[in-house]
Amino acid sequence: LGDHYAEDQLYFSINYSVFDNQTSQIENSGFSYALSAGFMKDVILNKQGSISFALGVGYGFDYFNQNLKVEQINNVTSFDVFQEGESGFFRSQNIEIPFELRWRTSNAKLYKYWRIYAGIKFLYNTSNEFITETSDVQESFKNVSAYNDFQYGLTLSVGYDLFNLNVFYGLTDVFEEASFNNQNLDTRILKFGLIFYIL
Repeated sequence: LGDHYAEDQLYFSINYSVFDNQTSQIENSGFSYALSAGFMKDVILNKQGSISFALGVGYGFDYFNQNLKVEQINNVTSFDVFQEGESGFFRSQNIEIPFELRWRTSNAKLYKYWRIYAGIKFLYNTSNEFITETSDVQESFKNVSAYNDFQYGLTLSVGYDLFNLNVFYGLTDVFEEASFNNQNLDTRILKFGLIFYIL
């Protein structure tokens, strides 16, 4: 093997998620999470193998439990907050394209090592659904027109061996040209949790 090797990897992440940059009236009302999994192709940039970049493809699922009420009637999306007796959640599915610049202490024969991976992740939304519930009624609004189908954000993974801390911060708004009570909804997504890289 010599000094030439690559760390092509499967990845799996589980994160706690929040809607960030919200107006004061919109807040998380329960536990929200995100799951993702995919494959990364590793390309070595130096002889030692300590620096590389990686490009991948994967699948992501988001579940948000918050008090933002989203409805769509005649292709017009409206925003409000849940009133007393109402609750709801939001879920989406995305194709992920992660790109990472990587530093690690590995070599061709060492499989347990420290790593710092920083990069950017592109998301293409394949489906989104906003649910509103009362004691006896459930309304569902799928693939709303105001949802931003193409999003991207910064990523950082730091850890040792299998267990790594992971952060994602969205650089694009979740909604396009959205407003609530005459305030722009510049909602962005923040996720933090664990990511596992499997050789």
